[in-house]
Amino acid sequence: MQSLSVDSDTSPARQKKISLTETAYVSLRARVLSGSLRPGAEFSELELADQLAMSKTPVREALGRLVAEGLIEAFPRRGYRVTPVTVKDINDLFAIRAMTEGTAAAMAALNLSAADLDRLETLADARYDPQQGESVQSFVKANRDFHLAIAEGASNPRLLALVAAHLDECTRLFYLGAVSRDVNPETSADHRRIVDVLRLRDPDLARAAMVEHSDHTQKGILKALISSDTTALTL
Repeated sequence: MQSLSVDSDTSPARQKKISLTETAYVSLRARVLSGSLRPGAEFSELELADQLAMSKTPVREALGRLVAEGLIEAFPRRGYRVTPVTVKDINDLFAIRAMTEGTAAAMAALNLSAADLDRLETLADARYDPQQGESVQSFVKANRDFHLAIAEGASNPRLLALVAAHLDECTRLFYLGAVSRDVNPETSADHRRIVDVLRLRDPDLARAAMVEHSDHTQKGILKALISSDTTALTL
């Protein structure tokens, strides 16, 4: 019986290739999510390879992963484009987000400890300067940590995985919205209300507060992108 062959090449050359591909992938994904590579922006492998100071091969492989994730589109003989953001994308994502995070909040209302709620209150105080890239990045991370902490409180790993996946898809929308307008007041107010409701241990109120917050965020992002940067949003 013929044994299955296993790729066991662990040579330094192969490990270096994997490392370069991962480096390119992490860098390019961060640029797309943060809006540094804007929705609809077109580019070639050579351009990115020059920017990253590496050969085209790891860049091509990194782009392949981003294409599979839906963040990048490939066009034969033309190059690549950052996948545009559409109104339908936003509406679809936030419809699912309201359902998953609303359910997570309802379940978490019965499970979160006092220490968990205190941490959520600290995360709810996160603020940023729209003109400072690192400040925006920290704010988006704090926002993600806030929502993930609530999902973790639901004590349902499958639900947590769904929430995490949709937060990933929404990340570049959060960045685009945060740099288009100052979302400090509304985000802080919504997050504080969610924490207050969670302290009441009322699942129905917690669900309603999270759904309302999702609706506020969706409408705010759409309004900001439509009014301030039509190149970032397509119909």
